[in-house]
Amino acid sequence: MCGIAGIFHLETAKPVDPERLRKMTDSVAHRGPDGSGIWTAPGVGLGHRRLAIIDLDGGAQPMLTADEAQVISFNGMIYNFQEVREELEALGHQFETESDTEVILCSWRQWGVDCLKRLNGMFAFAVFDQRKKQLFLARDRLGVKPLFYAPVSDGSIIFGSELKALLANPLLRREPNMRAVDDYLAFGYVPDQTAILKGVKKLQAGHYLLLEQGRPAPSQIQYWDIDFSKRHKTSAADLENELVSLMQDAVGSRMISDVPFGAFLSGGVDSSAVVALMAEKSRHPVNTCSVGFDQASLDETSYAQTVADRFRTDHRSRTVAADDFGLIDTLAAHFDEPFADGSALPTYRVCELARENVTVALSGDGADEAFAGYRRHVFHNAEERVRGLVPQSIRGPALGWLGRMYPKADWAPQIFRAKSTLLSLSRSGAEGYAEAVGVTGPNGRSSIYSDSMIRQLDGYRGEQSMIDLMDNAPARDGLDQAQYADMKMWLPGDILTKVDRTSMAVALEAREPLLDYKLMEFAARLPSRLRVRGGTGKYLLKKSMERYLPQDILYRPKMGFVTPLAQWFRGPLAEQARNIASTGSLARMGWFDTTALAKVAEDHISGKSDNSRLLWQLLMLDKSVKNLFSL
Repeated sequence: MCGIAGIFHLETAKPVDPERLRKMTDSVAHRGPDGSGIWTAPGVGLGHRRLAIIDLDGGAQPMLTADEAQVISFNGMIYNFQEVREELEALGHQFETESDTEVILCSWRQWGVDCLKRLNGMFAFAVFDQRKKQLFLARDRLGVKPLFYAPVSDGSIIFGSELKALLANPLLRREPNMRAVDDYLAFGYVPDQTAILKGVKKLQAGHYLLLEQGRPAPSQIQYWDIDFSKRHKTSAADLENELVSLMQDAVGSRMISDVPFGAFLSGGVDSSAVVALMAEKSRHPVNTCSVGFDQASLDETSYAQTVADRFRTDHRSRTVAADDFGLIDTLAAHFDEPFADGSALPTYRVCELARENVTVALSGDGADEAFAGYRRHVFHNAEERVRGLVPQSIRGPALGWLGRMYPKADWAPQIFRAKSTLLSLSRSGAEGYAEAVGVTGPNGRSSIYSDSMIRQLDGYRGEQSMIDLMDNAPARDGLDQAQYADMKMWLPGDILTKVDRTSMAVALEAREPLLDYKLMEFAARLPSRLRVRGGTGKYLLKKSMERYLPQDILYRPKMGFVTPLAQWFRGPLAEQARNIASTGSLARMGWFDTTALAKVAEDHISGKSDNSRLLWQLLMLDKSVKNLFSL
């Protein structure tokens, strides 16, 4: 696990300033405290910060082939590198190290861009081929590891693991992207399809970019996609056994390490399943850790302890204060782009705790997306049945009118909160789901935008990107479409960004076995009834884990990390909420109606309404803008 950076001149092979490259590389030093290196040649430079995991003595980067024809800077881990190495050795390749980095380098040399089909792992890497004068940038299938890039004024393309690597280059223009601001307020993160600065791009999950000196920059090319359009034709019992086998393989391959490793253990289904399978394969007690909260309603540590006791893990738990908002500035600095998933705070804390004992930690991320584990998946599946029974020509006018008339009752029990359901049912499945996964809807955003911002957006709305993903998904039904959109947008934009930045902030390698692409492809072919059944999601996953885990772990209500935002903004953060409209960075940008922002804050502080999620978005945007534009 590492941080990478680089400069590549497209038009002419201009010299690369080593000091400029070093500054870009050192800006991500937290990702790799164990070593650093830069390499330059006419027209190109690669930088690397290393967190040593495999072949501690021989895996230094940037790494060159023996004849120096190819060079690589690589962030990530290839889980099947030993298997690919054996194939390459049979083809005559010789290796000088025991690292997975060298396997990628030789794979490129043997197969070119087709090497990606053979690699199973999390990665973002750059290979420069001196013979072909080509730079090959690639990102893993699901987007576990990030890669940003941008053209700059001297004709070069600059790239790096985080936006801050690009920001360290003085030639990068810092011009805000208004559409990305709207995307962020719509979803709480800036999706991979865009970036907060104009001109900056993210290499999307399952894509590569092949640059060649003397030719204009091409578009990204997709080399992998998840396909929900096919179905398994075997029995549920056989599928259950196949699922367990795939999970065992995925977990086992992620236990390869030359440094201490362990696992996050929340006590939920997914992390508990990973720990169970690790314990099955390990000769020694698995290192596990969890964080709890000093508010009982937010705390899951008793469930984590139950699983730890069951599998005799070496378990450590730490209680953190529910008002742990002192991390806000730290998180804003690490994420660069605005990021409003409040669970980033406890995720950072559990990464801190893990890093005290291990360098690698396995997590349960990915199962909710693969097996329909979110409550919204269950609701959407039920709504799609209604949509199938009642034509849009009837649903639209009738349910739309009822939804507009029904009072908004966020304070009421769930059964009485029908407004959002009625409005969702009045729309297409894609329209309804896009707003269901959102944070601040189109009307809410337009009510706080300035006239200038509305003009600049020119009718753009962030939800459209998710609607388009669903409408064009390789899918059979509405649940397929929702999960496809989540995997393409929510997973890399929110979940994986959160885990990458918080783990890398403390130099911890986080591995996600439930995101193994073979496991994801298997899950995508499951019939909907084996994903959602009886009002609950992840049906087959839970059924398959009954041989390992007790019922009270498998079938208890989903919790997840919860941050008490509403209380914060009525207490210790009330003044910061007020400052957003007056003295904050957003007040100077001209994007918002400051009177409207002040009302949002006061209505929340007084208890008139719950605007905590919007206030959290605005606060994190304010801090991001301050950092990006030095306000």
